[in-house]
Amino acid sequence: MTHPTLPLCWVVSVFFLGACATTADHAGSSFDAAPGYSGAYPRPLSDSQPANEEEARARVHTELGQEYFSIGRMDVALDAARTALKIKSGYPPAYHLMGLIYMELRQNDQADGAFRRALSDAPGDPEFNNSYGWFLCTQKRVSEAMSRFATSAANPYYLHKTRPFTNAGLCLLENNEVERAGVQFSKALEADSSNSEALYRLAEVGYRRGNYRNAHDLLIQYHRHFDPNARSVWLGLRAARRLGERHAEASYTEQLRSRFPGSSESVLMMQGRYE
Repeated sequence: MTHPTLPLCWVVSVFFLGACATTADHAGSSFDAAPGYSGAYPRPLSDSQPANEEEARARVHTELGQEYFSIGRMDVALDAARTALKIKSGYPPAYHLMGLIYMELRQNDQADGAFRRALSDAPGDPEFNNSYGWFLCTQKRVSEAMSRFATSAANPYYLHKTRPFTNAGLCLLENNEVERAGVQFSKALEADSSNSEALYRLAEVGYRRGNYRNAHDLLIQYHRHFDPNARSVWLGLRAARRLGERHAEASYTEQLRSRFPGSSESVLMMQGRYE
């Protein structure tokens, strides 16, 4: 299995910098890994306003770089991050952006260094820890990744805890720790019931554990709230087939043929490769 393709929103957020507020608690992560950060938690840098004009200018260039990153213009995005660092030396969001760019370019040493540089000045930032956790997962450094995700989710100021929970689940699923992955996807849904990725993955966990009824029911719920896609229809077809639900199997088969005829899932179906 290759590393899962992660929707950009799970890893990337807007980049801002400002003063940090603190709290004494490390509660709320629900991970079996301990957070890698032991200090008082700050507010996410993205929630704060620039402390001065220099930071405001650096933020503008970093935001511009993020926009170019999101459309695949890595060269321009990297130039924007470097410009931000010229304006504000050591600016953590610019290093975070550089980490994302280098990770996308598979320049792993540079990515690791950039993420670490961002975290050296903002070790408790939940967005930085979430992104670095995903990078560590792609490098098969799973225990380190879990610690970073735990740090991200434990931050009481972080409003997007569904992201590190989802990423942790994807990382564990990629490494065949299916039961642990299911726990994290459940937590992701508790944090945000509209998290379609977590709901689909929870159905996948059910299927991989042989609980085909659970997978089938979760996919009904998924298709009630979200548009079907090739992978969700394919998983639904396979679950229905396992359960002997012939009507549901026929319905999924027709959907895959008519709506997603060129998909890899449709090819697998035509070849009879259900497993």
